[in-house]
Order: sequence, then C-alpha cells, then structure tokens
Amino acid sequence: MTTTAPTLTPTTRALAWCLHLLVVGLLVLAAGRAVADSRPHAGAVVAAAAACALVYAAGPVLPRVRRSQAAAALWLASVGAAWLVLLALSADGVWVAFPMYFLQLHLLTRRAGLAAVVTTAAAAIAGFAAHQGSFSAAMAIGPALGAAVAVAVVWGYQALYRESEHRRRLIEALTATRADLATAQHAAGVLAERERLAREIHDTLAQGLSSIQLLLRAAERSLPHAPENAARYVVQARQAAVDNLAEARRFVAALTPPALEGTTLAGALERLCATTSTRHRITARFHLTGDPVPLPTAHEVALLRIAQSALANTLRHAEATTAEVTLSYLGDHVAVDIVDDGHGFDPDRLPVPDAEAGGFGLAAMRARAHAHGGTLTIESAPGHGTALAAQLPIAPTHDPEARP
Repeated sequence: MTTTAPTLTPTTRALAWCLHLLVVGLLVLAAGRAVADSRPHAGAVVAAAAACALVYAAGPVLPRVRRSQAAAALWLASVGAAWLVLLALSADGVWVAFPMYFLQLHLLTRRAGLAAVVTTAAAAIAGFAAHQGSFSAAMAIGPALGAAVAVAVVWGYQALYRESEHRRRLIEALTATRADLATAQHAAGVLAERERLAREIHDTLAQGLSSIQLLLRAAERSLPHAPENAARYVVQARQAAVDNLAEARRFVAALTPPALEGTTLAGALERLCATTSTRHRITARFHLTGDPVPLPTAHEVALLRIAQSALANTLRHAEATTAEVTLSYLGDHVAVDIVDDGHGFDPDRLPVPDAEAGGFGLAAMRARAHAHGGTLTIESAPGHGTALAAQLPIAPTHDPEARP
C-alpha cells in the first residue's frame, strides 16, 4: 500500500504489506478457481488476473505515485480498469473490490476517495449480479458492508493520525519552550549573580580600597611635617587592608561578613561608626531606637552593606564633619538612616555611573533594598547635607534564617 505520508512507520509498513498480500491472494484465488473449475474462459481469467497484478505492482515501485496525487489517481484508474476486465470474466473478481476501497480512500482526497469507493461498490454489485443472472438485496450486502467498513477504518485511522501529529507538534513546541525557558532562567540567574557580585565587590572591596587610598593620601600630606601622624595613617591603612582581605575571603567562601560574626546588627553598625571615626576626619555616631528583634541574616547583611556604602560616599564626596547612623525597629519594619552635614547634592541630577569615576553606590543600595522587599529614600540638596533611609520588612520570628 502506497501512502503520501512523509514517512512510513513499522506499523504502516506492516499494514501496507498485508494489503499487498491480500490483493495478490485474491487475484490468485480468482485465477485458481477458474482453472480448478475448468471454466470456459479460464485462460482469459488467468491473463486478466496477471495483468491486474502487474498494474498493481507498478504502483509501489514508482516514486511518482507516492509523491503525486494525480499520478496516484491515474494508477488507481489503471488498476480499476484491469479489475473491471477481471470482474467481467469472473464473479470471483468481486472480492478484489475490498482492498481497492482502502487504496482509494488512502491515496485520494476525502471526497474523491468516497466517490471512488461508491463507484467501485456499485460496479462490484452489478458485476456479481450479472454473473448470477439476477439481483437480490443479499448481493449488495457484501460489497456495501465492505465499503462501509473500509470508510470507517480509514477515516478513523486518519483522525487518529491527525491527532497524533497534533500532539507531536505540541510536544515539540513544549520541548522547545522548556529549552527556551531553561536558557532564559540560566541567563537570568547569571545576570542576578553578576549583579550580586557587583554589589558585594562595590560595598566591600571597592569601598575598602577607597578607604585605604584616603588614608594613604592623608599619610602623604602629613609625612613632611608630622611623621607620627603619617605612621598612624599607614597603620590604619594596613588594618583596613587586613579587614578587606578578610572580607574578600569571606566573600569568596559565601560566609557571613566578619562584622556580623559574634555580634548583632546594632553592634556591627556601632563598630562601623567607631572605625570610620578613627580612620577618617569625621565623627560618626550610632543610635539605636526601638526593641531589637531577630532578623534574617540576609536582611542584616543588606542593611550593613547599605550603611557601609553610604558612609563611604559621605567620606568620598560630602566633605562632612559628622554622620549619624540610626538603626530603628519600627514594629513590622527595620530601618537604617544615615544623615551627614556635608555639602549635599541634587538627587535628580546624579552623574552617570562610570567604570573610572564610580557612581554605582546609590544604584547598588537601592537594588539591595528592593531585593528584600524594602525601600531606599534619599533627601538632599546642595549645601544642606544628605539623609538616606533604607527600610526593610521584618520577617516572622520563626524564619529559619533569623538570628537574635
């Protein structure tokens, strides 16, 4: 059985061979009965059966029949003509109509195939009636029932095939979508990790290096006139380098920042203010308001990093003499406020971040706050200092990451 489907599965190949064998078997049966019964036209029946078999055998070996519906229709017409000759010579030719139904339904369009089946069934009934010399309803039952079965089987198979193809396309689309989603998730994960690394590096190593640079500049300015002050600045720079080396090692190992080890967030902020006041020409004071509650470690790290980055910006840009750091527990929120008396700036006219000049601090602080469901607000004006407030929601006390 030839098909117009792009590929033949093992099942369809088996069905095709079964149909081939059925056609050959019915033709052999018609020729054999004519010879066995010594019918008057036995030779002609054998010749017609052989001719029908040869015409039928040409279909599977001709590629054009498989690729062109017009060629398939022409081949079916040739097979039908040879079959009509056999039917005219022998009543046994009526049985060949059954496999022809399947050929017509399979190779032709639905409408053309149905018309061909009806025509073939009518020819089979008329030929058989002519050989019997009479007509009865029983003669029409066999060919008509075979035609109905063939139509039901082929159309049912085609419906199942269409549904199978539809599901195959859906599965392919789903597979492609899952692959695209996995790629997008991977890209998003890489981007998120890159942003996290950028924030960590900016708030730890970059700020530490900036502090070391300021201390060394102070030592350089003090060296000719006050070598003892220069030595003190160098010692503080070395200590800052040691602290940042510890931060770097903790950062690589993805551990809790050293400033939070063995202490609370309030203790870490107080120590940050004390260290800043000792190393730089600024007075940083820490204040605590409200009753401290356990916070997730991620929240503590975020608030500590925001405070570190804000103080570093104050040292580099504000030329302030005092800075006030306040940790406030406000019921369901916790906030860190950093207020300085520097020369301030216009929050609406921030410089574009640059790899050489910096400018990533405020964006990193805002990203940290938003990542934990919080907010970051900035109030400043030229000549009036700066107030920065980071506020995060307090997680429930049963949070597995919470630390007292």
